[in-house]
Amino acid sequence: MNTISILLCEDHTMLRDGLRSLLSDQEDIKIVGEAANGRLAVKLCQSLKPDVVVMDIRMPLLNGLEATRQILKEAPNTKILILSASSDPAHLEELVNLKISGYLLKQTAASSLPTAIRAAYKGETCFNPTVARYMQRLTEESQMDLGRRKPTQLTTRETEVLQLVAEGKANKEMAAELNICMKTVEKHRQNLMDKLNIHETAGLTRYAIDRGLVDSEVRVAG
Repeated sequence: MNTISILLCEDHTMLRDGLRSLLSDQEDIKIVGEAANGRLAVKLCQSLKPDVVVMDIRMPLLNGLEATRQILKEAPNTKILILSASSDPAHLEELVNLKISGYLLKQTAASSLPTAIRAAYKGETCFNPTVARYMQRLTEESQMDLGRRKPTQLTTRETEVLQLVAEGKANKEMAAELNICMKTVEKHRQNLMDKLNIHETAGLTRYAIDRGLVDSEVRVAG
């Protein structure tokens, strides 16, 4: 029997403990690493090379959507299962073009996660029925309406800066977190504002919330 190596990415400690306990009972599944933020998830995926990544969406420093995008860019054959508390359309629209192996709701994780992990490992997919129908509709609409205006495309770094801005980080903190200089942060921030035509922090925060990059509980300052 092959053992499936798992990278568990979840920022809530109690839920992560519960998932660990659930998966530890599976003889063919082994958790090789855990990440409480998206940036650590990307780093651990590079070093541990797990068979399957179980990825929460809303995580600090780097959200699960961008972490997934970066992981798949570097290792396109990586199997990623998204684990979310909701089927938020903002998340699903971002995921349409990402080749993920599944999307599960946290409410049903206890009964479906081990099965979904095994399916992903074998190259199959496992989606919550509601999520699957919505993503299929988004895909069909995109194919039928090729002339519609495409959403603004942000670079990976601009998306990272956007999330950190929405989390209330100052430019100096962002520079340290991203390991770049202050002037580079300022340049990315300006490019971000120009692309979105949003020139205040509150507006950027609202945009990040609308796109599902941060929790709606984030305080929007004036």
